Amino acid sequence: MQKLLQRYRYSVILLKQLVKTDFKLRYQGSALGYMWSLLRPLLLFLILYLVFTVFLPVGKGVPHYPQYLLLGIVLWNYFAEVTTGSVAAIVGKGDLLRKINFPKYVIILASSFSALINLFLNSIVIAIFIYFGHVGISWNALLLIPLIVELFILAISIAFLLSALFVRFRDVSYIWEVVMQAAFYATPILYALQRVPHEYAKFLILNPMAQIIQDARHALIGPYALTISDIYGGDRLIWLIPLGITAVLAISGGSYFRARSKYFAEEV
Repeated sequence: MQKLLQRYRYSVILLKQLVKTDFKLRYQGSALGYMWSLLRPLLLFLILYLVFTVFLPVGKGVPHYPQYLLLGIVLWNYFAEVTTGSVAAIVGKGDLLRKINFPKYVIILASSFSALINLFLNSIVIAIFIYFGHVGISWNALLLIPLIVELFILAISIAFLLSALFVRFRDVSYIWEVVMQAAFYATPILYALQRVPHEYAKFLILNPMAQIIQDARHALIGPYALTISDIYGGDRLIWLIPLGITAVLAISGGSYFRARSKYFAEEV
C-alpha cells in the first residue's frame, strides 16, 4: 500500500493543481466569474423551457416539467463539457508534454473533475427548483450516486478515446461536434419518452446517456420518467446493455489512450 501511495502521490498532487488551474482559468476575465457555472445552464433552461412550453407545447402534460427539463440539461451539459473539452486537451498541453515527463491521463482527469465541480454547483440549482416545485423526494434519490458514477465513467472513457485520437486525426473534433448534435436530439432531454413510438423508444433508451438521464429523473422527480426496465416490460437484465456499452468504452478508451500516450510528446 505504501508503494502504491508513493507511485501515485505525484499524480494526485499534479491532478489537484491542474483542476484548480483549469477551474480558475475557465472564467478568468469575465465580470461574473464563477457565477457563469450556474447561469449558463439556467439561461439555456429558460430558453428551452419557453420554446417547448409556450411555442411548442412539448412539455404539456409532463408532471414537474421544469425540473424534468433542468435535470436533463445539467446531466447532458456535464457529459458534453467532459467529452468536447477533452478533444484538444492533450494537444493543448503540447508544450508541457515536451518539457516534463508526467502521467498523461492526469490532463484528462483534471478537466473531468473540473466539470464535476460544475455539476455539483448545478445540483444546488436543481435542489432549489425541486424544493419550490414541491417535488416529493423519496429514498430513491440515493440512486443518483451510482448514476453519477456511471456518468463519470462514460464521459471520461469517451474523453480518453477522443483526446488520443485527436493527436493523430484532427478531424475528430468536427466529427464529434456533429455526433453531439445528433445525440442531443436522440436523447430524451427536451421531450418525454412517452411521446416517442414504442419501437423507437426501445432503441433510444439503449443509449447510456438516455438510460442515465431517465433513471435520474425516475429516482429524483417521479415514476412518470420511464426507465429502460419500463420500456422493456419490467426486464431488469436489459440494464446490462447500456452498462455493457459503458464498460466496453472504458476498456477500449483507456487501453487506446495508454498505448498512444508514450508518443504524445512527439506527435502534438
